[in-house]
Amino acid sequence: MFFSTLPLAQEGSAPHNPRMALGILDRFLERGVRKGVLELVRADGSIRRFGTPVEGYPEVRIRLMGKATERRILRDPRLGAAEAFMDGHLLVERGHIMELVYLLRANARWDRGGELHESSRLKSAIGKVITLIDGINRAASAKRNIAHHYDVGNDLYRLFLDSEHMQYSCAYWPREGMTLEEAQTAKLAHIAAKLAIEPGNTVLDIGCGWGGMAIYLAQNFNVAVKGITLSEEQLALARRRAADAGVGDRVDFELVDYRDLADRGEKFDRIVSVGMFEHVGQAQFDRFFRDCARLMADEGAMLLHTIGRMGRPGSTDAFTRKYIFPGGYIPALSETLAASEKVRLIATDVENLRLHYAKTLREWYKRCVANKEAIVRLYDERFYRMWIFYLSGATAAFESGGMCNYQVQYARSRHALPITRTYMVESEKALPGG
Repeated sequence: MFFSTLPLAQEGSAPHNPRMALGILDRFLERGVRKGVLELVRADGSIRRFGTPVEGYPEVRIRLMGKATERRILRDPRLGAAEAFMDGHLLVERGHIMELVYLLRANARWDRGGELHESSRLKSAIGKVITLIDGINRAASAKRNIAHHYDVGNDLYRLFLDSEHMQYSCAYWPREGMTLEEAQTAKLAHIAAKLAIEPGNTVLDIGCGWGGMAIYLAQNFNVAVKGITLSEEQLALARRRAADAGVGDRVDFELVDYRDLADRGEKFDRIVSVGMFEHVGQAQFDRFFRDCARLMADEGAMLLHTIGRMGRPGSTDAFTRKYIFPGGYIPALSETLAASEKVRLIATDVENLRLHYAKTLREWYKRCVANKEAIVRLYDERFYRMWIFYLSGATAAFESGGMCNYQVQYARSRHALPITRTYMVESEKALPGG
C-alpha cells in the first residue's frame, strides 16, 4: 500500500546483502519523502532523517524492530509493510499510522502525475490475473467473501459508524462543520432524490447492509422496499432495526444473491445499490448489469453508488485482497459504463464525489482510535492495527491517490426521468438531511 513505490530487485525478492537492503530503502525514502519529515530508526539504533519540514505535511518517526523487518518490507512492499505494522515490528513512535501513510502518499499525488507503481511488469501482470480470477465470484464464494468482512460482528461496526443509519459507505458533506451522523443522513437524501421515487413504487436495495437506506426510504416515501444481502449478521440486525423504526411491514430483508433474485423474475420500479458493486468482481460486471436490467421495470430507474478509480482499470493490492475484501475490485468508470452499455442501460447522470470518502474515513479512523480498548477486547491488538492500517491507506487513496466515489443514475427508457436535474435539487431539499 504506502510502500508500493519501492523499486525491488528480482521481481520482489529481498536482497541477500543487508547493506544493499539498507541502501535500497534509503534511496526510496530520499526520493519519496521530500515534503514533510520521516525519521527512520533501525534495529541498531541508527537514525536517518528524510525530507524537509513543510506546512501541511506531518513529521513522523518510525522504528523497525530487527533487520528481518526491513527485508520483509523490501520483499513485498504492500503486504510486508502492512504485516510488519500489524505484528508490532514497524512502530510509529511520533505521529500515527494515518500520518505516516499520508506523508508517503501525499508526496506522490495521483492528480499531479505521481503514482504508486508495482515493482515490475511481471508483478503487475500477476496482480491483474489474480484480480480476474478473484472476480469470477460465483455465488458460493461471494457469500464467503462477504462474510469475511461483514460477519466479523456487528459490535465492531457500532463502534465507528454513524449511530442512526449505520452506513458503511461514503457520507455526503455539502456543508462545513457537519457531524458524521448528519453527513450520512445527507447522503441518503442525496441518493433518494436521484431515484425520483413516486408513490407506490417498489424499490430494491442490492447490498442493503444494516438496512439504513431501506429504512430511510420507507420512512420518507410511500413505497415497499426489498433489501438483499449475503451477510447473516447484517440481515439479522437490519430486520431488528426496521421493526424498531416502525417500518417492518414495508421493508422486507432477504439473504439472497442478486443473481438468484433476477432468476426469480421479480421486477422493481427503482433499484439502489450503495457500496456493493466493489464486491461484484471484475469478471462479473456484465452479469451484474444484465441482472439489474432484468430486475428493473420498463420505466424504472437505478442509482449505483460505488468506490471507483479516476484512472484506467487496475488490480487489487495484496493487503486488501488478503485481509479486507477478498474477491473485491474497485472499478474504473470506463469499465463500469462499458459493462452497462451492453444491456442498453442509459447512464442518465454521473457524479464524482472526489473528497467525500476521505472525510468519512477520517471520522471512522478517529472513532476507532477512540475505541481502541473495546476493539482489542473484541478481537486482539493485531486486528486493531490491521483495521487502522486499512482505514489509513484508504484515506490516503482518496486524498492523494486515484480513488473516488461515483454515483451513476441509470434508466431503461429515455422518457423515464425528467429531462433536467432540477427535480433532484428540489426533492433533496425537502428530505430529512437535505
